[in-house]
Amino acid sequence: MTKEYDYLIVGAGLYGSTFAHLASKAGKRCLVIDKRPHTGGNIFCEKIEGINVHKYGAHIFHTSDRKVWDFVNSITPFNRFTNSPIAIAPDGNLYNLPFNMNTFCRIWGVKTPREAAAMLEQQRARAIDKMRAEGVSEPRNLEEQALSLVGEDIYRLLIEGYTEKQWGRKCTELPAFIIRRLPVRLTFDNNYFNDTFQGIPEGGYNRLTDGLLEGSDVRLRTDFFEDRAFWESKADKILFTGKIDEFYGYRFGKLDYRTVRFETEVLDEPNHQGNAVVNYTSSDVPYTRIIEHKHFETFGNAVYDNPRTVISREYSTEWMEGMEPFYPVNDTVNQRIYERYATLAGQEKNVIFGGRLAEYRYYDMAPLIASVMNLFNGMI
Repeated sequence: MTKEYDYLIVGAGLYGSTFAHLASKAGKRCLVIDKRPHTGGNIFCEKIEGINVHKYGAHIFHTSDRKVWDFVNSITPFNRFTNSPIAIAPDGNLYNLPFNMNTFCRIWGVKTPREAAAMLEQQRARAIDKMRAEGVSEPRNLEEQALSLVGEDIYRLLIEGYTEKQWGRKCTELPAFIIRRLPVRLTFDNNYFNDTFQGIPEGGYNRLTDGLLEGSDVRLRTDFFEDRAFWESKADKILFTGKIDEFYGYRFGKLDYRTVRFETEVLDEPNHQGNAVVNYTSSDVPYTRIIEHKHFETFGNAVYDNPRTVISREYSTEWMEGMEPFYPVNDTVNQRIYERYATLAGQEKNVIFGGRLAEYRYYDMAPLIASVMNLFNGMI
């Protein structure tokens, strides 16, 4: 018996929306459902005071993949936004991120790349010698890893407090692999990303999502698990982008996540911090950063055209039921649990699992889209 749809797509976030777009273009009938009242998942924007507010945190699209960049721009044009965050450190000073010559000049007073390289090497060597004196050959935790990469000064000012707030644990209790590399540049370049292409959709991310979902039927405020048998009967195949442990009824236990709480405020001033992203690296400040949303799409003195602005303070916290799960906790215990679920998923014939919750992994937006493209191309 022919079913009404070729694909039931559970989740109207970027992964599900991209798959729906590719499938619809290929002549497939798609039904997309999502329990939230909006499409777009965590890239959804809410219009406040004429400003597109990134409701679930800052999302900056960046890639060196021309195919992915051309794809998203074929849906809606992207602007020229460049992510150049700054940090307010425990000493009260402002520092540029990622770590570059502007940062090193501010910290050490150096003026040339040679001077900066010498200071970095001195700081690294001191940390490594200390570990060796304690009989440690390889970093045992995040603190030792960071110290061996950038040394004491940068670690204490710009890494320690921020990281402990982000993960809710001491750096000495976090695994070293979380910081395998730290971006260090001996140039005066404040662009956080090294990618060729970077920007924000003109008019906000909803335009991207709306374009991707054209041609698909969409049902919001719809929970797949409230009437699972009914929704499974609607299509030949399912693309599932929700939590993989929930799909299998938590039979091997629940996976852990970190989440983010947002405190959003409208201010009666046109320009609060002069930058889209300002990190607060002191452990004494409860939030990790402040986002000023108008800077994602308004540049130069045009920010003064709107007399008001919107900021969001971000608080990283442990995930609990009822919260939005943001980041997987990829420690040994959770990875073992996930692998058991992944084994079950690999045996499914009519269910495809994709995205950060279904694959229990962190995704940037561009690699996520590339993953959908590769998946779909492998199916046709």
